[in-house]
Amino acid sequence: MESETETKKKKHLMEIEGYPIDGLSIGGHETCIMFPSLRLAFDIGRCPHRAISQDFLFISHSHMDHIGGLPMYVATRGLYKMKPPTIIVPTSIKECVESLFEVHRKLDSSELKHNLVGLDIGEEFIIRKDLKVKAFKTYHVIHSQGYVVYSTKHKLKQEYVGLPSDEIKSLKDSGVEITNSITTPEVAFTGDTTSDFVLDENNADALKARVLVMESTFLDDSVSVEHARDYGHIHLSEIVKHAEKFENKAILLIHFSARYTVKV
Repeated sequence: MESETETKKKKHLMEIEGYPIDGLSIGGHETCIMFPSLRLAFDIGRCPHRAISQDFLFISHSHMDHIGGLPMYVATRGLYKMKPPTIIVPTSIKECVESLFEVHRKLDSSELKHNLVGLDIGEEFIIRKDLKVKAFKTYHVIHSQGYVVYSTKHKLKQEYVGLPSDEIKSLKDSGVEITNSITTPEVAFTGDTTSDFVLDENNADALKARVLVMESTFLDDSVSVEHARDYGHIHLSEIVKHAEKFENKAILLIHFSARYTVKV
């Protein structure tokens, strides 16, 4: 039988295109989106307990509703004697994040062990040999970036298909490259941005990822598109307008304004 804890965890999860997804996201309050099967999370406005088990944390920008829970995330992993997490941030804020941890070390009298990595737009971070993450440009009121997670698989070259396994092994042992690497965008996360990220030709992979997690802060006519753009956000009508550009299998909309409720 499942434990009560396991049952509660499953209640928080949704599964999209084979990926279990967990998280919280309310515009101006908190955002943290977790992909437990990949052991990673995007942003950490507060620090939901379910985020503690994610080994990799990718920060899109430095607004408090996206980064405010960072010290608690690291501290709690230390409390539980877990290995230091790896935190990826835009290079432009890396020094400030280092200073943030120095202050909290003094306040908390603890080491707050972690690995901090600065990543620029276009740069890649290798999670493991078959999984990497690349930063892409987003358009918010402060420096921001999104992330695309890629899987890498190796497929036997066509000329070797059908050969006996011992021959294939012999070729491989002799140094012959017998496979082709196939890299596929699996998951993309925008963080906060205007719809301009959709029009950026360098962001094509984000629009082709199997699952795109993107913000849609404003949903109805009570807020104009111009207002959304002024504050560095997306209005739902803009997603509809650019619908033909999205090649994703699924899109998960997050970061709704707190003005909206669950009541229809």
